[in-house]
Amino acid sequence: MIWQIEMIILVLVVLFGSGALAVKDLLSAGILFGAYSFLLCLLWAIMGAVDVAFTEASVGAGISTVLFVAAVLRTSRRTEN
Repeated sequence: MIWQIEMIILVLVVLFGSGALAVKDLLSAGILFGAYSFLLCLLWAIMGAVDVAFTEASVGAGISTVLFVAAVLRTSRRTEN
């Protein structure tokens, strides 16, 4: 049963990671990166590396995502015509 959950999370990690690289909007990329980090945190916790999962949750999904979104919102958003 547990390997099915791991595979679902792993597929979502790959999708969110590639989505964060492929999307053109920086705000969407930052949010997808946060979701990627959170799912990676879940994988670390399932594998038993709780200390790594806690660090990933606090730094990767927490602080980095907030800083990315804050940086994007402080810049002017112009579209090319």
